[in-house]
Amino acid sequence: MANFKVNGIEHNLDIEPDMPLLWAIRDELGMTGTKFGCGIASCGACTVHVNGAAVRSCVTPVSAVEGQEITTIEGLASAAAGSNPSTPDVSAVQQAWIDHQVPQCGYCQSGMIMAVSSLLASNPNPSDADIDSSITNVCRCGSYPRVRKAIRSLAIA
Repeated sequence: MANFKVNGIEHNLDIEPDMPLLWAIRDELGMTGTKFGCGIASCGACTVHVNGAAVRSCVTPVSAVEGQEITTIEGLASAAAGSNPSTPDVSAVQQAWIDHQVPQCGYCQSGMIMAVSSLLASNPNPSDADIDSSITNVCRCGSYPRVRKAIRSLAIA
């Protein structure tokens, strides 16, 4: 049995304690915005927030998040809706992604957005070194210059 909150909703799941959080989110709860990439916490496609911190869900067992607050890409906009009344359907980071046309194929972007959201919540004006050390997500399309430009626009704002 696993008990945790996802996007503000309490869930009690009858699953094995060693099941990766990624599979609980995708298969048990049906939220497919969090992606499977590598399965070894290297690529970051599976990044979610656990109590606000970016976590790679593919290697995080549900037992490690017992009683914790988890936010997925699906919950990111609803959590920020009150802060941006003109575009309540997206968070500030998601809007920056749109404004700077960050995604190419888009597969890695939900994890990238979650990682950037966590960074900016703890460091609203990150240096290039902060970005490099915090955003280790892999983008096979090479959208990194646009990612950095979007982060910079948010840091300036």
